[in-house]
Order: sequence, then C-alpha cells, then structure tokens
Amino acid sequence: MTNKIPMTHNGAEQLRDELKHLKTKKRPEVIKAIAEARAHGDLRENAEYHAAKEQQGFIEGRIREIEGKLSHAHVIDITKLTCTGKVIFGTTVHLVNMETDEEVRYQIVGDDEADIKLGKVSVSSPIARALIGREEGESVVVTTPSGSIEFEIDSVLHV
Repeated sequence: MTNKIPMTHNGAEQLRDELKHLKTKKRPEVIKAIAEARAHGDLRENAEYHAAKEQQGFIEGRIREIEGKLSHAHVIDITKLTCTGKVIFGTTVHLVNMETDEEVRYQIVGDDEADIKLGKVSVSSPIARALIGREEGESVVVTTPSGSIEFEIDSVLHV
C-alpha cells in the first residue's frame, strides 16, 4: 500500500515548477558541460568531467524524488475547507505561549512546504501533531527538543 503525501495546491505547484526548471534548464546545462569536458580529452584526470557527472547525478536524483512525491501527492485545496474551529491540515493557528505570553502563528502544510521563517510547519512536525484535531480555546502541550511548551489555541483560520 502506498502512502499519500499531503500537500497544498501551492506546494504541489512549487514542486512542478522546480521539476520543470530541472528538466528544461539544469539537465540541458549539465549535459552540455559533460560534452564540453569530454572534448578536453582524458576523462580519468578531468575534474570538470567528474564534477559535471556528479552534478548530473544530483539533478537526476532530485527529478526522481519530485516525480515520486507528485505521483503520491494528495493535493488538498485549503480554500475549500469548512471552517469548524478545529485544527486540520492547511489551517493557520494562532497560539499563545502560556508561560511567556508570546504569540506565534503557524500554518500546517506538507513536508516540502514547511518553512519556519514563513510560519509554515510540517504536518508531521511535533507541533502540528500536537495541534491536529484540537479546537480554539484548548491548551496543548508540545514536546520539543528544548522541552515541553504549553500553548493556548487562540484562533484557527482557514485560508
């Protein structure tokens, strides 16, 4: 059985854009670099050739990885989700740290979309796992590498 990978429409689009860039720009560039390096002669001592082949391996690996993720993607249109006040995939959660009164806001997204600097946390992260299924007004304890933090869910927004 194959596990589906949840991602937002935006996250899937970003992966498709990266795939297109790798196939139409990066792949031809590295093929050209390999051809030019081959023209220099002896391949055993040709650092340019070996570097280009290594780069080709990285590009082809990333292409396969993205194609695999997209083939197993469960794209969720977060604009069509019903606002129930519960924390689910795609929602933006406004939290208040119960100890420091610090306020934070996170959107729960797919693994590839996560960027803590932009306030996007992976659905598989400890904080998202602790929040999923909870409702506005509830307190939740999140276990992090630096210890446990208690948050109150101030609001749950659907984009």
